[in-house]
Amino acid sequence: MIYFAPSVLSPDELAIIQSKLKSVPFADGASTAGWSAREVKRNLQATLGTPEYEQIARTVGEAFMRSNEMQAALLPAATTSVLFNRYGPGMEYGPHVDAPVMGSFNTAVRSDIAITIFLSDPRSYDGGELTVFMSGIGSKFKLEAGAAIAYPANTLHHVTPVTRGVRDAAIIWVQSQVRDPAQRELLWDLDNAKRQIFNREGKSPLFDAVSKSHANLLRMWAEI
Repeated sequence: MIYFAPSVLSPDELAIIQSKLKSVPFADGASTAGWSAREVKRNLQATLGTPEYEQIARTVGEAFMRSNEMQAALLPAATTSVLFNRYGPGMEYGPHVDAPVMGSFNTAVRSDIAITIFLSDPRSYDGGELTVFMSGIGSKFKLEAGAAIAYPANTLHHVTPVTRGVRDAAIIWVQSQVRDPAQRELLWDLDNAKRQIFNREGKSPLFDAVSKSHANLLRMWAEI
């Protein structure tokens, strides 16, 4: 399942992040890639631990946590730290699959879902599309600043070369309470159906039946 959130960041939050990114130091992004991905990763990554980084990472994390729809769709159990990457002219990230486990021994996160939050106006740069391959078909995404896309981290994906301007983005990986993406999609469909029924007829017998199925499937599949 690929999930879109059109406005994860508010305009004020986006403006603050864009401003702070001007003073955050960046380093070669290949330094954090695995041995094979390092061969195709040509971008920059914000240096962790600076006061500016800590502030904007906290802002992105809080925005993700308050998004009720993202919480319902992804069912997060744990997340990685927020990373910020930058692509200037000539930079790209070739085809790769994300590392299955991220973090150190005590903070390891299974990367079920990858989230990209776009931070640059898509009209300010050319190229830089996130391309995700599912069932052998590649789909390209270039969203408005402040919008997010979540997709299975086990997919082959890449960022096409930027030919003009600068593409900034925030990245988060999520370990879901429900490991199987097909099960997560079924739960998301049931959650949406439950909300639609409630909006149409309130807490009816049909609402209760769908709610029971949703809750019991989550109880069956959740790993916590």
